[in-house]
Amino acid sequence: MADFRIWSDDFPANGFMPKATEFNDKSFGVDGENISPALQWDAPPEDAQSLALTVYDPDAHTGSGFWHWVIVNLPLDARALPRNAGKADGSLLPHGAVQVRNDYGTPGYGGVAPPRGDRPHRFIFRLYALRAPQLPVTPDTTHAVARLLMHQNEIDSTIYTGLYELK
Repeated sequence: MADFRIWSDDFPANGFMPKATEFNDKSFGVDGENISPALQWDAPPEDAQSLALTVYDPDAHTGSGFWHWVIVNLPLDARALPRNAGKADGSLLPHGAVQVRNDYGTPGYGGVAPPRGDRPHRFIFRLYALRAPQLPVTPDTTHAVARLLMHQNEIDSTIYTGLYELK
């Protein structure tokens, strides 16, 4: 049986993410397109009933990292998210999937934006296989509560890491 795994054709594992994934906000000094990368996965555990995804920067200078994207209630039969699936309106997500607010305070994907001149930051894409068919989450649920529910229902998870730096 194949191992549960996630990957992206938009950037190599532990390689640099494209400029399009960068946040777009002058107050942060960034001018990317804020487009989430395309993702694929396969072989979730047989006893999983749904999936969830987080994107986290453990290198952010906040004391607790930075959460860029949290999605719950991805259907078990989904095997990919297209490029820009993280747009705020959720129109490119599978039916039933819910995005909660990221650490920018906005729904959906919040692009990468490490401080200019800082070492490359790691962006950890973590896909969770969950024992619950659906978590009681709405777009207004905080990502901390969504992540708590994910951890309480986790069967397994897999990660894929990208890097980004502003020079």
